[in-house]
Amino acid sequence: MIKKTLPLAAMEKILKKAGAERVADNAKTTLRDIIEDIAEEISTQATKLAVHAGRKTVKSEDIRLASK
Repeated sequence: MIKKTLPLAAMEKILKKAGAERVADNAKTTLRDIIEDIAEEISTQATKLAVHAGRKTVKSEDIRLASK
């Protein structure tokens, strides 16, 4: 089983901030899975950008470029 990074409580806060009155457990889990997949894709692209620029350090501009 793969350990997830983001806590479910944070997913509930995001959904409630968006206007949800109540949030099902499977909604929190689904949101977490999707956000972590997107974050992994962005991280992979940002790492490639940093390496291409000759750096070992991923910078915020790499993240911004990768997210577009």
